[in-house]
Amino acid sequence: MEPETNIEQPKAVIKGSSSNKKMIWATGRRKSAIAQIQMVPSNNGGKIKINGQSVEGYFKGNQKQALVATQSYQLVKNASNFDFNVKVTGGGITGQSEAIRYGIARALVQFDPKIKIILRKEGYLTRDPRAVERKKSGQPKARKRFQYSKR
Repeated sequence: MEPETNIEQPKAVIKGSSSNKKMIWATGRRKSAIAQIQMVPSNNGGKIKINGQSVEGYFKGNQKQALVATQSYQLVKNASNFDFNVKVTGGGITGQSEAIRYGIARALVQFDPKIKIILRKEGYLTRDPRAVERKKSGQPKARKRFQYSKR
């Protein structure tokens, strides 16, 4: 199944001006992945760099994860006025892409709190607390148990 490439028009507009040249830092977390986001005003169309690579280069053709990572960016109309430098560590590609989405949303809200309502409604500002359950001692996995034998 191909991921949907039908991207909707942006719904939110950033009201602040990019002339106040300040850097904004935000952190996004998901599972065991941590994404540190640096949002910098830009004049060249706004780019997202993940660990020094483009989004497509970092996710190596995994379009679904690349789309998830940029969802909060695409929702905001004037987000192209900013460059996003992302440092992401830990976890797998799913956790990393969702951590990036959450971190970018938090950075955008720091810049303009008025778009918080739209990002919250889409679910991009909610920290997903689910993580892998730990393995218990004396058992093969977290929930799996050894078979009981009466004889």
